[in-house]
Amino acid sequence: MTEISAPTASSVTAPLPEPCGRVYRRDGRTVVALRDEIDLATAALIAPALDGATSDGSPQLVVDLTEVSFLDCSGLTLLCRARRRVLDRDGRFWLVCGCPRILRLLRAGRLHDLFCPVATPDEAFRPAPVASGDKVSPTAERAAPAGP
Repeated sequence: MTEISAPTASSVTAPLPEPCGRVYRRDGRTVVALRDEIDLATAALIAPALDGATSDGSPQLVVDLTEVSFLDCSGLTLLCRARRRVLDRDGRFWLVCGCPRILRLLRAGRLHDLFCPVATPDEAFRPAPVASGDKVSPTAERAAPAGP
């Protein structure tokens, strides 16, 4: 079942075909939870949902790969494009991924440090650390360890 938030004046979320995952809102962020395989065929189905989630304002996007079993270069391209669109609009991007195979792929492509993936969706919703007088980059915020 695909869940999408009701469109508002500042945000339109494109539906995600059910076999590919679902789109929903949580704590003011758009979550695109993908599943199964992300390859050339499914990337074309997923792209409109990611474009919709990154199209307006200052997007807050969580891409959840928890249920993804395979990711190829077209999937990596989708992730890079979504992240770039979010950051170009002064938004925040989180990648959720605990799959060792996909994490190895991110490291091999030198993308692991760019995405700073977290292992669970809950980690993407932890409060960001507060820097004293300094602006903390989105990457540094995601990479910072949680409190005690």
